[in-house]
Amino acid sequence: MKQIQTVFFLLLILLSSTEICAQKDTIVAQREARALVREGNKLYEKEKYEDASIAYRKALDKNSQYKKATYNLGNSMYQNKNYKEAVPQYELAIRAAKDKFEKANGYHNIGNAMLEQKQYQPAVDAFKNALRNDPTDDETRYNLAVAQKLLEKEKQDQKKDKDKDKKDKDKDKKDKDKKDKDDKNKDKNKDNKDGKDKDKKDDKDGKGDKKKEDPKDPKKKNEKDQKQKPKPQQGQMTPQQIKQLLESLNNEEKKTQKKMNAKKAKGKKIKQEKDW
Repeated sequence: MKQIQTVFFLLLILLSSTEICAQKDTIVAQREARALVREGNKLYEKEKYEDASIAYRKALDKNSQYKKATYNLGNSMYQNKNYKEAVPQYELAIRAAKDKFEKANGYHNIGNAMLEQKQYQPAVDAFKNALRNDPTDDETRYNLAVAQKLLEKEKQDQKKDKDKDKKDKDKDKKDKDKKDKDDKNKDKNKDNKDGKDKDKKDDKDGKGDKKKEDPKDPKKKNEKDQKQKPKPQQGQMTPQQIKQLLESLNNEEKKTQKKMNAKKAKGKKIKQEKDW
């Protein structure tokens, strides 16, 4: 029985010693973390933001729950223009905050980081959250007004861009339709011109042939008329002259007949053959 009590007592002493050592380690780590934060703050004041960030990270390695190191790391990132990386640090600090003023500071800095990234709607939301936690902060109220104005301008610009895009698309469509119509009319006019040129050529060829054969041509007509027109007589005889001519011809014929009769009488007789 005494032996069991002795063993139990020794175990208590061992556990107590272990707990004491752990507590000592925690205290040491916390002290080291605080020392690193102070070092970081000195570097931050000297505007050595990258070196300050390193010191704050080391402090968080010693004590991951050290909210001051988290918040100050976000500030050093912000000052080093690492706005996107700074926001998660502020969010961690807000979750670890013990009062509204600490939360208000975290939301205020998130709003500033969003403004720098031109994310105006998240910035407006962050500043509103800051004012909910600290309505007396005039700087936050001013930043909220700036963010709201920039957000409104962004919406107007987006609307203008959208309207411009629509207008450009409508113009492009209108220009395309006009071009298609012009091309179509051009092709149609070209076909009509080709047809007219062909008709002109045919007319020209036809006129050339017609010119060669057309009896209406003044010169040709005169020549044809000259061929078809009877030659004029050498003179016109009066009725008296015609009568005299006929009488002369009759007298001449009578004389000729007498001579022919005389010759017949002097000629030999010709035996006639009868037709039995």
